[in-house]
Amino acid sequence: MPAKAPKATPILLVAEEAWKALASGLSAPARRFAEVHGFEGKSGKVLPVPDGEGRIEAVLFGTGKDAGLAENPFLAGKLPAELPAGRYRIEGTPARPDLVALAFRLGSYRFDRFKEMERPAATLDLPKGVDAAALDALSEAVTLGRDLINRPANDLGTEELAEAARAVAARHGAKVKETAGDALLKKGFPLIHAVGRAAANPPRLIDFSWGDPADPKVTLVGKGVIFDTGGLNLKPDNSMLLMKKDMGGAATALAAASILMALKAKIRLRVLLPMVENAVAGNAFRPGDILKSRKGLTVEIGNTDAEGRLILADALALADEEKPDLLIDYATLTGAARVALGPDLPPFYTDDEVLAEAIANAGTRTSDPVWRMPLWKPYGAMIDSKSADINNAGAGGFAGSVTAALFLKRFVTETKSYAHFDIYGWVPSAKPGRPEGGEPQAARLTAEMVLSRYGHR
Repeated sequence: MPAKAPKATPILLVAEEAWKALASGLSAPARRFAEVHGFEGKSGKVLPVPDGEGRIEAVLFGTGKDAGLAENPFLAGKLPAELPAGRYRIEGTPARPDLVALAFRLGSYRFDRFKEMERPAATLDLPKGVDAAALDALSEAVTLGRDLINRPANDLGTEELAEAARAVAARHGAKVKETAGDALLKKGFPLIHAVGRAAANPPRLIDFSWGDPADPKVTLVGKGVIFDTGGLNLKPDNSMLLMKKDMGGAATALAAASILMALKAKIRLRVLLPMVENAVAGNAFRPGDILKSRKGLTVEIGNTDAEGRLILADALALADEEKPDLLIDYATLTGAARVALGPDLPPFYTDDEVLAEAIANAGTRTSDPVWRMPLWKPYGAMIDSKSADINNAGAGGFAGSVTAALFLKRFVTETKSYAHFDIYGWVPSAKPGRPEGGEPQAARLTAEMVLSRYGHR
């Protein structure tokens, strides 16, 4: 007979106020060990304690004043890196066992494509009430998004990003269309072509659809700038260091789409990913150029470093032609958003009050936080142009994230329910469940919001 699998070691959630009562239930060796190490239930403290024979009797996990991790379920993301190899289970009742399990999974992530790294070997038995299929879908999608954003541009060009999108589509039986190079001009995507034409990596647009055409139409658009030099308005070197992440919007759209398809959302899903490298060459687009968009609007180039909104404009115009029930775009669009809200709290923009409430609620439920910012119409004057319909860079340097959102809104005129996310796509310093590096912000909340609104098949 095969040997029985070892029992899972309990992880005790210990609030500060409950520590003394809980300690009395431990064995004497475990209690003395905890006392020697000064364990008092402080938030985030992890302490494996031994029994009388030197084996781990339990793991004490301090939750501070939050007994059930209600305020910060992602605190459990600390555990994998601090536990010895083995099998564990949560003892007690966390407020959100699904998020605790997800945080544990995501805390095990390592980007080891180019460097061997030791991955945590601790595993967690699913807490009661956790949907295994949903947990797999979420963790796999976030891992996909992180891996894509973390890959450098010499490893992830427009073709490789397109290949990743085709792989996601193929996994779920989605139908893919692809337009690349000069064909973009023939098919009516002049802004995507203009931004990407100077690079060795040809510009392209991936367009894939999944689901029953009779179901509500949800379209996701993601900015896929695989590297942004700033074009002829060249970025300074310190601003260029992280520009491999400028395709974070495309990675986020793919992550959200992966969840929705895996969990059989009752929608007709469409994903549009414009992909370019904003490079410098003799045929690069220039400040002062006036370009015609797919929408027919003419755009004066105030700054070639405001390229993301240009490629999104053509993709959004295409999406808008179909008048979907819901249209969402994701883009690592402005530094102004980070100045306003920092790296962990992406702003979103919508003039649909019902959608705004649904997004905010989904962000809270999923611990995928965002904050609504205003589509303040008077600021539209900042992107006026004397020679064209609109300028791609706001005058005066004020309200950069707002004016970028207003620019994009000009290309969405038929769709009633539209939201724009100005994400950072990066965790600058590691947090529980969120290691330093790429992060597909707002992907999980999108899936939650769409599934709540339209349901499963």
